[in-house]
Amino acid sequence: MASTATLRKPASGFRISRKMLPYVLSLPALLVCIGILIPFFTAVIYSFQRYRLSQPWARQFNWGENYLNFVTDPAFWNTLRVSLLYAGITVTLELLLGLGIALLLQRRSTINNFISIMLLLPLMIAPALAALMWKLMTNPSFGILSYLASLIGLHDFRWASSPDTALLTVVLVDIWVYTPFIMILLLAGLRSLPTQPFEAAALDGVPRSFVFFRITLPMLTPYILTATLFRLLDSIQQFDIIYAMTQGGPGNTLTVFQVEAYLNFFQSTNVGRSAALLIILWAITYTLSNVFIKNWLRLRERARGEA
Repeated sequence: MASTATLRKPASGFRISRKMLPYVLSLPALLVCIGILIPFFTAVIYSFQRYRLSQPWARQFNWGENYLNFVTDPAFWNTLRVSLLYAGITVTLELLLGLGIALLLQRRSTINNFISIMLLLPLMIAPALAALMWKLMTNPSFGILSYLASLIGLHDFRWASSPDTALLTVVLVDIWVYTPFIMILLLAGLRSLPTQPFEAAALDGVPRSFVFFRITLPMLTPYILTATLFRLLDSIQQFDIIYAMTQGGPGNTLTVFQVEAYLNFFQSTNVGRSAALLIILWAITYTLSNVFIKNWLRLRERARGEA
């Protein structure tokens, strides 16, 4: 009688050797990386060219002229100022509001969990749709917010149509949409903190202000840095909310990098200048992300050393 070893049939099908398995598993990540790098380096090449879609015959390398023109261009410095101002205001206010809401919802309960879920609803709306909704609500003729403003004496409040209030209006929309993102990150961080330090502080009768600034805030700092980094990189690249509400106006009030690059490409057909603006934006975001990541790693190493 034949043994089971002789009767066993060899497994059929495609088999991958152990040496090739790591390369096969990393292939999707490699393809994604290639898909990212090809447009990036294409933009770098365009940024060193004098290239207009309306004048394709005049396309040639200008070897950095697009970047040198920014030094003496007031429009570029206005774009840089508006982008940094917008990012700074939105991230600061969203961080303060998100931290405050997270502290209020820190205790686990049915009502707190329900409120935290309901507060996430603005985050589920596309930013462009949220901007259009706010644009209707702030319409001076029939907007509900304009009507409520008139009840407190603010008649004919221009909202996004006035250079004096356009930034405030867009910041309000950004805060409404993205504060839940920071809130949920910080809430997860607060609920994951160890309870022993807080129990010891309660037994010793330590004031709440001391507990917050000396215990809660230092342990929550890595989460704050993570939330700030994500929102800062997103805010400095903001496009959909600003363009949907104001198209970068009135005038050049809200011409941030993404809006300026969009207008240069689709209205002025200046591909070279548009690409140079986006490369400068990439350099700014790369620098900011490196700063935050280094600080985050330093805090993590300090926490490991104290553990």
